[in-house]
Amino acid sequence: MVVTPDEPASDQPPDDDAARTTVMLLGSDEFSRELAIVFQRLGTEVIAVERHADAPAHKVADQSVVIDMTDTDELAALIGRLQPNYVVTVSDAVAADALTAAAETGFAQVFPTARSARLTADREGLRRLAAEQLGLPTAPFWFAGSLDELSAVAEHAGYPLRIQPVAGPGGSVASNPHELEGAWQRAVSAGGPHARARVLAEAVVEVDFHVTLLTVRSDGPTGPGIEFCSPIGHSRATNDAVECWQPQEMSRVALDAAKSIAARIVKAVGGRGLFGVELMVRGDEVYFCGVSARPYEHALLTLRTQRLSAFELQARSVLGLGTDTIMISPGAAQVLYSSRRTRDDAADNTGPIGGVLGEALAVPESDVRVFGSDSAAEGQRRLGVAVVTAADVPTARDRARQVAAALRKLWKP
Repeated sequence: MVVTPDEPASDQPPDDDAARTTVMLLGSDEFSRELAIVFQRLGTEVIAVERHADAPAHKVADQSVVIDMTDTDELAALIGRLQPNYVVTVSDAVAADALTAAAETGFAQVFPTARSARLTADREGLRRLAAEQLGLPTAPFWFAGSLDELSAVAEHAGYPLRIQPVAGPGGSVASNPHELEGAWQRAVSAGGPHARARVLAEAVVEVDFHVTLLTVRSDGPTGPGIEFCSPIGHSRATNDAVECWQPQEMSRVALDAAKSIAARIVKAVGGRGLFGVELMVRGDEVYFCGVSARPYEHALLTLRTQRLSAFELQARSVLGLGTDTIMISPGAAQVLYSSRRTRDDAADNTGPIGGVLGEALAVPESDVRVFGSDSAAEGQRRLGVAVVTAADVPTARDRARQVAAALRKLWKP
């Protein structure tokens, strides 16, 4: 069922589904699709909202809606008309004022909260909260609103510098003064013509590894609480693949520090749900990098490594149900992205899918997800993911590389 924004409410008597709990997902990508399926398994009706038709979650949701989610009036009107019990944001492109208005009506609970959605999408606000208000350890950082300001920062801080926009993708590393202008241009142009010309400049700290600590803040049957999944290590395997594995080995001191940092930032951001806290680790030292208030790439690994995946943890915490973060097996994953080498026609995976999947799934304890083509996707498009389990992480990582190499053949030009 496709609902247009101006479609009038039905005058028909309510049916048996009228008493069902309704969840509205703002954003309908592949992660939203996984989340929609989980919510439905828990007995809820799902409304999937996106700015374009035929998004992945539209294909499994009970209702699908196409609107401009950045339009405050349009989004607020939709929420007011459909009156879901829960509004769950799964996209950065959402009008936060509409979320505030929805929460104030009282009929809908909003996740993450409007404040949380704003903070997690704003590197400047989040970094100032973490470093200046909470006193969390971070890499040295500065903000700049022009190339001249950035040049002054670089002259003071030295190189290399990681340059990121204050919101959205577009980060890169400048290793010397000649690369600074290019890094500035990439950062300020990534968000489009209406993006703020302001960047976060961060000193590149030598660390042992990067880790995501999935943190669940819930109000379950036994009361409010915070739980932590086993840490997930990750790296950029290639320009068009991200590798992650669970668990990432850490010293007891570092793990305790990571949990402390995660708990403090999640409490400060507010709301309940699943949070992905990004950290850097060097020995026993842990540095805060950022936090996301929804499942993303590394969450796909938990489909096989945990009793309850990140998507199930998110859904349960939103609905106020009990959760646990039990890991059932070590595992690894590689998320594959489109690249400049990938032709448009090859990106639609029209190749010999049976033979490729046969080769990929011949690897022990392997699984794959092949994502559908999304003509409205911007930048690097997520193509698929290889997920494996094993008795230990090194074996799992090796298997994930094998599965990913086979799966990549679907999109070879």
